[in-house]
Amino acid sequence: MNQDLTMAARNKAGEYFKQGFNCAESILRAYLDFLPHDFSPEVARLASTFGGGLGRAGCTCGVLTGSEMVLGMLVGRDSPSDDLNRVYQLSGELHDRFKEKFGSTCCRVLNKGDYQSQDHFRRCLKITGGGSMLLMQFLLENSLLNGKLDDLLKEYSA
Repeated sequence: MNQDLTMAARNKAGEYFKQGFNCAESILRAYLDFLPHDFSPEVARLASTFGGGLGRAGCTCGVLTGSEMVLGMLVGRDSPSDDLNRVYQLSGELHDRFKEKFGSTCCRVLNKGDYQSQDHFRRCLKITGGGSMLLMQFLLENSLLNGKLDDLLKEYSA
């Protein structure tokens, strides 16, 4: 596993979060930067409603939902006849790994308090960076970068 690449993933998501993007947007935007794709940049707008645990409802953490969107970009189906079992298996594994690392998948459990406070910002920044690292580790361990790894390693290795 490449430590430089996981740190770059953490830093990129953290940079987006510090710029004012929410947690889900920060994850999706970071990976749109990392991964070669044919998606329009506007696809990142899909993540806007997921911050704060789905529009500040405090439900599923936006870092996890953003990570699941990235996973879907890599292994999602193109037709109803494509195998959904593998997609669900990987999604469930990513969910479980997130829960194991952070203790919950629920935004209101992970980060209590006022969404506008500095404490909330710091905790979200830490979860966003840590979740981005976790996602990169997961993608690497499961060989999900589909030939993109060589280019990423060249760009982000010291």
